[in-house]
Amino acid sequence: MSKETPERKPDSPLASIVINVVVPVAILTFLSKDGRLGPVWALVVGLLFPIGYGLRTLARDRKADVMSIIGLVSVALTGVFGILKLPPEWVARKEAAIPLLMGLAIVGSLKTPFPLIKKILMTEALFDVKRLKEALREKGTEALFEKRLVGLTWGLASAMFLSSGLSYMLAKIVLKSEPGSEAFTAELGKMTGLSHVVVLVPVMIVMFWVLNKLFDTLIELTGLKLDDLLAAHHKKEPAPAPEEDASAD
Repeated sequence: MSKETPERKPDSPLASIVINVVVPVAILTFLSKDGRLGPVWALVVGLLFPIGYGLRTLARDRKADVMSIIGLVSVALTGVFGILKLPPEWVARKEAAIPLLMGLAIVGSLKTPFPLIKKILMTEALFDVKRLKEALREKGTEALFEKRLVGLTWGLASAMFLSSGLSYMLAKIVLKSEPGSEAFTAELGKMTGLSHVVVLVPVMIVMFWVLNKLFDTLIELTGLKLDDLLAAHHKKEPAPAPEEDASAD
């Protein structure tokens, strides 16, 4: 008998954010001074984290890690802007550009066969996707679900647009010193710290609202309880006991 390949546990989203964004930004902020790594080597070391994490995910799961790509672009731009001593306006635009492009990509994906909202929210790490699809098919609500996803997509994109606007305003308010100076480096660190409150909290509120609406939609259109749709509940269900061979005496 062939043994089933054990299912890999998906990486924690928090761990992905820490490795791909928080750690590289912290390296650029605190180690880019001339007495430490310096701006060039701080950029190189900072980029190793999203690159390494992305290659690991690609080798293990045969797919690219979105957070690695975002972290790689963000850290690279921040480091290059610091090395070139570009004015704070460029940093503000960079901070706003990444979530803005993500929001536009989410909305634009509605015109493709693969809406990004399904890749972001409708994952096997969160839902028992097979059971969900079967329930929608049995109820005849697949078309209605796709229609509801359009509204949820705009809700998810609005979180990205909100992040873009708040990030731009925060950068404009905090970054005041001469680029390349120690004061400017300190301001970058301050901006990163404040972004967790000023940007992340409002964005998470919007995303939780979207996720709650998705839960309500799935419960309504499948006729199932939320526990029956969640992947965690599905994995906890005990496997049926093997039947004894009644013919054996």
